[in-house]
Amino acid sequence: MNAPSMKLKILLVDDHAVVRAGYRTLLDDVPGLEIIGEADNGEVAVKMFVELNPDVAIMDLSLPGIGGLEAIRRIVQRRHDARILAFSMHEDTVFVEQALQAGARGYITKSSAPNVLVEAVRQVAAGGMYLDPDVAQRLAFQKTRGASSPMAGLSTREFEIFCLLAEGETVNDIAKRLSLSGKTVANYATQIKSKLDVNTVAEIARLAIRHGFVKV
Repeated sequence: MNAPSMKLKILLVDDHAVVRAGYRTLLDDVPGLEIIGEADNGEVAVKMFVELNPDVAIMDLSLPGIGGLEAIRRIVQRRHDARILAFSMHEDTVFVEQALQAGARGYITKSSAPNVLVEAVRQVAAGGMYLDPDVAQRLAFQKTRGASSPMAGLSTREFEIFCLLAEGETVNDIAKRLSLSGKTVANYATQIKSKLDVNTVAEIARLAIRHGFVKV
């Protein structure tokens, strides 16, 4: 990591160029922060993180290719001290838990105020954890009530495949996307159905829509 007197170097990962441009403008205006690279998909994000060794990666979860969760996991496998801030439109606590399980050090939503993003970047860069205050409150409330989403019991890999199946991806499509064998993905799909007590991919899609994971 860089010396404290130097600027914090940031890798920005989002598949929308307009979004990246907006956040680059915001962060470049903050003293002590510098965007050193941008990536528009998961594979490029992993490659650039290893090459550039940023202090923090700001990672969207909804990415083409391997996706944000898998990108986080691959980065952490290569760099155990990687500091990644998940930055997503998803406010459901399941996404938060999955991102943290994959290795993210923080989670904020795209509806967060600019000062929240800046604070999160600095805290994660310093080795801390950061959760969007609204997200943290929902997590605490959920734990107090003992309630959880049916998807909370899925592993990070199962959850990612669940989302892809719900979006209409075939087993072969998912296998190519995640660099897995078709048999492995099919086995995951069977485990997912068993854990969620559903029998078909159509039921998986309906469950995802009902919980707001897939827009219709």
